[in-house]
Order: sequence, then structure tokens, then C-alpha cells
Amino acid sequence: DISQRMWPSLALAIPSFIIALITNIVFAMWMVMLLGTKLERMSLIFTVALMSISGLFYIIIGQKIVAGLWHWFPVSGYQDGLESWRFVLLPVLIGVVAGLGSGVRWYRSIFLEEINKPYVNTARAKGLSEQQVLFKHVLKNAMIPILTGVVVIIPSLFMGSLIMESFFSIPGLGSYTIDAINSQDFAIVRAMVFLGSILYIIGLLLTDISYTWVDPRVKFK
Repeated sequence: DISQRMWPSLALAIPSFIIALITNIVFAMWMVMLLGTKLERMSLIFTVALMSISGLFYIIIGQKIVAGLWHWFPVSGYQDGLESWRFVLLPVLIGVVAGLGSGVRWYRSIFLEEINKPYVNTARAKGLSEQQVLFKHVLKNAMIPILTGVVVIIPSLFMGSLIMESFFSIPGLGSYTIDAINSQDFAIVRAMVFLGSILYIIGLLLTDISYTWVDPRVKFK
């Protein structure tokens, strides 16, 4: 069952992870470029507002309005094969929007810490544009904290999303775990906890290894 349910979880988790990562970094960079402006302050208020709203609210609105009223997506369910995108697109979009506020603020804090360092002033003194400074220098030097928060998550993508899969009836590992808890099938619960622990340890190891790819000062000993 785990091997079969893993694929629906990945079909939901991988697009959510990639789209959220790119969106959060781009928006955070954009806010740093607008630092000190009225638009940046409005964007900051908007991200705080997004953080203040429960993820369940986005799910309910998505199912009731976007899927139920407008009929843009199926309300729930899942179908294997090429048709699976129709069922995972709405959960993916909801997941991206729900995590946008906290994600953007986290990346923004990383970039703000970097732009106050001497190498940024040197790059600006050489005549580089703000876009070149941010995307060529700041982003590269901010990869260590970014990788710390990103790479460790990758193995856990196999575990699925407990809430999203349950609400949208996606037969992944997340809903599998919820069903096991409700039916008091503790053997499955223990197996999922053990699997999650192993994947988390793998994520930590991958994080340490990835440091050597982005920072030549970090080496194995």
C-alpha cells in the first residue's frame, strides 16, 4: 500500500514544493528591490495577512467557490495517469497560497541580512544593476540558509500532506496515515512514523552534503 500511495502524494507534493519555492524567492527578491517604498510596506502587510489566515480557510474557499461554484476544478477525488493534474491542481494552488506569507517573509529576512554585507556594496560600486546584485550575488550567497530549510524537506515529500489529501480525497500517504489513526491501526501508524523519521534523517544528511555544492569553503573531513 505504501508504494502505491506514494505516487499520488508525490504528484501533489512535488509541484507544490517547486512552485512555492520559486514563487517565494521571486516575491522576496521583489520586496527587497522595493525596500523602503510604500509598495514594499503594502506587500509586507499582505504577507502578514496571509500568515494570519488558517490553511483550512483556503481549502474551504477553494472547494466551495473555485471548485463547487465556479466548477474550475473537481471538488475532490483522484485519477491515475495523465488526468491526475485536474485533481491535484487546486490543492497545489491552495498549498502555494497558504504558504506564501510565511515563505516570502522568511526568504526576505535572509536576503535583507545579505544586502547589508560589504560584498554587496562592492558589487554596486562596480556599476551592477540592482537585479544583477540580487540575483547574481545575494541569491548565491544566501544559498546556505535556503538549503537548510529546503533540502531537509525534500525527503518528507514522500510522506504526503495529511490535511490536503484528507480534504481532497487523494489516496496518498497522508490520507493513509489519517485513516490508520481513525481505525486505530497502530501498526501502520508506527510504520509511517518510522518512515518519516528515516526520511528526516536523510534530509539532514542531504542538507550537509548540499553545503559543499554552493560554498567551496565547506569541505568533508
